[in-house]
Amino acid sequence: MTIGPEHESPRPAEGRGFSDAVTIAFGDPRARLYGVGRVGLAENGASGLVVLFRSGQPVAVAAKGGVAVDGASSWDEVSAAGLRTEVLEPLRRWRLVYTGDGAALSLELEGTGPLAELEPGHPVARAGGMTGYEQPARVRGEVTVGDERIAVDGLGQRGHSWGAPDWGRIELARSVSAWLGEDLAVSLTAIRPSGKRDHAAEAIAAAVLERDEDGAPHARDVPDPRLSTKYDEEGRQRQAGLELWVDDERPRRAAGELQCGTSLDLGHLRLHCAFFAWRMEGRRGFGRYDVLRRV
Repeated sequence: MTIGPEHESPRPAEGRGFSDAVTIAFGDPRARLYGVGRVGLAENGASGLVVLFRSGQPVAVAAKGGVAVDGASSWDEVSAAGLRTEVLEPLRRWRLVYTGDGAALSLELEGTGPLAELEPGHPVARAGGMTGYEQPARVRGEVTVGDERIAVDGLGQRGHSWGAPDWGRIELARSVSAWLGEDLAVSLTAIRPSGKRDHAAEAIAAAVLERDEDGAPHARDVPDPRLSTKYDEEGRQRQAGLELWVDDERPRRAAGELQCGTSLDLGHLRLHCAFFAWRMEGRRGFGRYDVLRRV
């Protein structure tokens, strides 16, 4: 699969259970703001999900599905739960806007690195039923919480995924991102089959997204990624370690610790949404760590 501007539009439905979604996650540690917004399309219409954290606490949580949409040919035409996203320049610039009770977002994103693609034939795509791509970004704009307006200048990631996940065959899905600057990011997805209880049974895809000394972007697939996680009694992620074997010489390692998080019931699924502080190769950064689990 080669990603081009045409992939920025909603994908044609491919059978029963097909869904399509754009997810944007961002953070600005100096403003103590972290958030994620997701808009999706499925058989029953559009859906939206927003989670916004301020000073370690959730200040806005919204989820809504089944919103009627008439043949959207662009994500600009899709809105749910007060959230919408626009493609300003395919694979380059985007906008995220949200208005809800007690909070509002108006953010622009600019891609800073290469794409991390999940090919249809990859074990993770086969196990999870989804394919797509992720791209790190610079995020700027404004967030309003109550009567306070907060300028945002941070980092984040935009992902577009589509397919027909079969949650009868999936125990849980984990999505991890670490943003260590405009020239270094990590993206990881793990799918655990139904009935399995440990990491060893998971299919994992990971990539290191970085720029070389000349500024050229590279997406380096990780043939042997390893993710270890410490959970609390409720199964919520609290600490994590990454061991990324890009070659046979030595792994690239990162360690993460919870900064903020919350849990949401989404019908037959439960989402543990969290943001971590990450350390990698002498750098400090942050990123998203979500666990989506079958109830």
